[in-house]
Amino acid sequence: MRKHNFNLGGDTEENEIDLTPMLDVVFIMLIFFIVTASFIKEAGIDVNRPDAPLSEVPPEESNILVVVDANDDIFIDRRHIDPRAVRANIERLHAENPAGSVVIQPSRKSTNRMLVVIMDASRQAGVYNISIADSPN
Repeated sequence: MRKHNFNLGGDTEENEIDLTPMLDVVFIMLIFFIVTASFIKEAGIDVNRPDAPLSEVPPEESNILVVVDANDDIFIDRRHIDPRAVRANIERLHAENPAGSVVIQPSRKSTNRMLVVIMDASRQAGVYNISIADSPN
């Protein structure tokens, strides 16, 4: 007769899978991905922005503001100016600040004639840097 040896739970090593080599491979892959990810540089454009110039004079004082209202009245430094005296006032203000430019702010209801008169007067005063700004009203 044969003798049967039934092993009732004593020898379970043959049925288990050893996971240690698989965990080693996973950790090596994790280290590889971390190291390679730190060296990836995304493609892009390097932008060199110019530095803003530091001006000693505030922008309000550097420009000569000439305002023309709806009735074609001319104002320089919030003073009402006769159209014949525009050149003299621009010459005086330009002598105080030679780097300043003339900014004309005409009303939408003013005529182009006054705009041309002011532009001609500023050119006769020696100021060729003339800008036209939109009226706030």
